Amino acid sequence: MNLRRLKYFVKIVDIGSLTQAAEVLHIAQPALSQQVATLEGEMDQQLLIRTRRGVTPTEAGKLLYAHARTILRMCDQAQLAVNNVGQSLSGPVSIGLAPGTASSSVTMPLLQTVRAELPDVQIYLHENSGGQLNDKLLNGQLDMAVLYDRAPTAGIISQPLRKESLFVVGTQGNPGPSVDLTQVAQMNLLLPRDYSAVRRRVDEAFSLRRLTAKIAGEIESISTLTAAIASGMGVTVLPESAARLLMGAAGGWMSRITSPTLTLPLSLNLSARLPLSPQAQAVKEILMSRVTRPPLESRELMLVG
Repeated sequence: MNLRRLKYFVKIVDIGSLTQAAEVLHIAQPALSQQVATLEGEMDQQLLIRTRRGVTPTEAGKLLYAHARTILRMCDQAQLAVNNVGQSLSGPVSIGLAPGTASSSVTMPLLQTVRAELPDVQIYLHENSGGQLNDKLLNGQLDMAVLYDRAPTAGIISQPLRKESLFVVGTQGNPGPSVDLTQVAQMNLLLPRDYSAVRRRVDEAFSLRRLTAKIAGEIESISTLTAAIASGMGVTVLPESAARLLMGAAGGWMSRITSPTLTLPLSLNLSARLPLSPQAQAVKEILMSRVTRPPLESRELMLVG
């Protein structure tokens, strides 16, 4: 087993096609197939299932893929560390963002700060569901992820950042600065699917109060949700930072849910196996300084108090 074969294998799994992977890697397909066969011989396991639609990894292939991503990432980090000796930090840093996280309100300040303080570092932002982000952390595809995470995940280190209250956002029938959960139960709700941390928290609260939510629709896209709220189709529930952004975009109102007050913990998730590169560690410190700041309204309340 060598690094070149591991790189070939990872690229094949990522693309899902030997033919397309051969084109990307600039290698003849028979030669690439031979590399896979050699790797399977070394592993004494079938790693890929070949079909007319392409290739998919076997269970052994999935396991090797996860380890290969880790190995290749550590080799890249070693190369960067050696190259960066005596020089300013440089290289890529990948950050995952769950839709609706407070990180959406700090993305531009983060990029601006990194550009000013770490001009040779390139930031890659990836938005996906919390479960998908954790998988990418485990596979070495992300350096870190900011998400609302309530459940521990094997192989993941979660650093708590802060808790955010949940708010209702709408454009019709403003209930005022706060709204009781029983009132929310009477509203047409536009919420994400049930694997979302926000949706799970809302469903849990309704269940504990023996209330039934009026789900008018399930929407994942923030742009579509904004348009739906702006049109008056219903209301949604979001953590404070995301609620403030959507309220401004839709030209509506936001009300804190009370009786009971609902909150979600915001976490910075990291792989327990992979150490951060020097540039990723520097970006992490900048990110944490941004995300751990209270939302704007909370800061204003503290100043007034």
